Amino acid sequence: MSCRGSPALERRSGQAGEAKATAQPSDSISVQSVSYSVRERVGLWWNVSSYHKKWTRQILKDVSFHIESGQIMGILGNSGSGKTTLLDAVSGRLNHKDEFFGEVYVNGRQLKKEQFRDCFSYVPQSDTLLSFLTVQESLTYTALLTLQKRPNDFIQKKVDAVMAELSLSHIADKIIGSRIFAGISGGERRRVSIAAQLLQDPKVMLLDEPTTGLDCLTANQIVSLLSELAHRGRIVVITIHQPRSELFRLFDKIAIMSFGEMVFCGNPVEMITFFSDCGYSCPEQSNPFDFYVDLTSVDTRSKERELATYSRVQVIVSAYKNSEIFSKVLAAIERTKGMKELPPIPFKNKDSPSGSYKLWILLRRTTRNFLRDRMGVVMRLLQNLLFGLFIAFFLLRLRNDLVKGAVQDRVGLVYQCVSAPPYTGMLNAVALFSPLRAISDQESKDGLYKKWQMLLAYIVHFLPFSVISVAIFSTFIYWTIGLYPDASRFAIFFAAILASHIIGELLTLAVLGVVQNPNIVQSAAVLLNSAGVIVGTGLVRTIEEMPTPFKILSYFTFQRYTSEVLIVNEFYGLNFTCGGANSSTNAACVFSNGVQFIDEHFPGALSRFTMDFLILYAFVPGLAILALLSFKIRETITDRQ
Repeated sequence: MSCRGSPALERRSGQAGEAKATAQPSDSISVQSVSYSVRERVGLWWNVSSYHKKWTRQILKDVSFHIESGQIMGILGNSGSGKTTLLDAVSGRLNHKDEFFGEVYVNGRQLKKEQFRDCFSYVPQSDTLLSFLTVQESLTYTALLTLQKRPNDFIQKKVDAVMAELSLSHIADKIIGSRIFAGISGGERRRVSIAAQLLQDPKVMLLDEPTTGLDCLTANQIVSLLSELAHRGRIVVITIHQPRSELFRLFDKIAIMSFGEMVFCGNPVEMITFFSDCGYSCPEQSNPFDFYVDLTSVDTRSKERELATYSRVQVIVSAYKNSEIFSKVLAAIERTKGMKELPPIPFKNKDSPSGSYKLWILLRRTTRNFLRDRMGVVMRLLQNLLFGLFIAFFLLRLRNDLVKGAVQDRVGLVYQCVSAPPYTGMLNAVALFSPLRAISDQESKDGLYKKWQMLLAYIVHFLPFSVISVAIFSTFIYWTIGLYPDASRFAIFFAAILASHIIGELLTLAVLGVVQNPNIVQSAAVLLNSAGVIVGTGLVRTIEEMPTPFKILSYFTFQRYTSEVLIVNEFYGLNFTCGGANSSTNAACVFSNGVQFIDEHFPGALSRFTMDFLILYAFVPGLAILALLSFKIRETITDRQ
């Protein structure tokens, strides 16, 4: 499309929108003089004097615009121009501990901090969807979390209506999919994310780069869809990168950002006229979006180009601030602030269900999603057994002959049973909960539920899998290798292994509440588990021989109590043989029974057996509470920022 193509069509479209807006008071958003700066530490982190120096970087500078119901505005600009930050400022998602100035008004009323979430619907750049749910299931669960407990027919009609509005009905029963396995297309995923927001009936929709990663045709379809949604009585604001010229006529307003400043904001016809008056007419047969974004970008390839292009941008910014277009923006903001007959702030649907019902829905959604992953379910149930198969192949059958390793084999087995099950639990938490946390981060910002509620639902979900997985492992390893042949001893062995497996997963969940990077969490979990095994078990070096700080530290490790329970459970009541006539001279023939071994290497463990077992299981609710608190505290800190 030419820069001068079909201006009459665009003028008529703009006039129709203005006539609709002036016919009766409508919803509006006014952003006035918004500025935002962040303070960043500079220097190498190990150079303390340098690292503590702070550098202030301004992201937004005196940005103002006004948009009304029935309009769609596209925010353009090169990378780093401040598009996403402006969207975060409008939606109240900026960290206000940094320097933030300016006001956001909806229908002439300045929003309070707690009102942003309930007023704006925000679709982030990346889609956060559960891979194994169908489109209809994903939207149905979102509707159940959004609306109070209603009849199934009501929920179904609501979901069907939204799917029809976004042309998703034909793929309702398709799996969403992921990078690993095929599902719906990228454009369809975008529409599902938008549909999830529409379930709350928002009057204001903000979308960050909704066309990222999509081909030109799909990107055009998404923008056309958003334009239709806006013209049905909504306000739609999107950031967009390199739109095609065919989209020129779809936008009611276009804003161009450069280095945090608003270079221009007006309708498409005003944009062409403004830049032409500045001496920058768009060449024929050129994409106006590409031309004007390139024109207002700063070229940093050399110092000379940077100074020249920055000076050009400042001239254009100054011309815009002194133009009649900008004066109309400021006048519209002041006019709406003074109009008492404007409708109230258009909040989203706040018909939210109870906390217990949300937990039930989250548990159902999580379970259904994970159960669809057949390979994942098989691995979760058999991962401990695979480890047990290796041990069984290595040890074959335990014996009571000291010369043939009766003590050494049992101690090695206990060592492996103390260290491996917590590690598999840690792997589960990192692999399974990380995507759930990403979803909870988004949905909690939308007000659907609290982050700790997702965590609690996941804890309830993984407990049955842990019981089954450990039961399979314990049954196989206990009776195949030939541990103490007693049913009650087997029950204690199973209970101790189960506790350590659950504790490993809960410990990782607690760390996930503080650390965002799952790779760092996995490394930290491995180190914590290894340190606990070395310090707490007494199997690498007896606790009595450890330095006093490590002795004290061992009391805070769950591995100490697991190892003592397993050692007493196996060695108490055992009698050893010592390999024949020359056994008296053999160095291995130190103990005649298991009690002697316990008293030598774990003094007092017999009398502490019950207490060790109780303390071990006290770690389970303790770490569950710690994990919940870590997520709750993190959420509180985020809300206060």
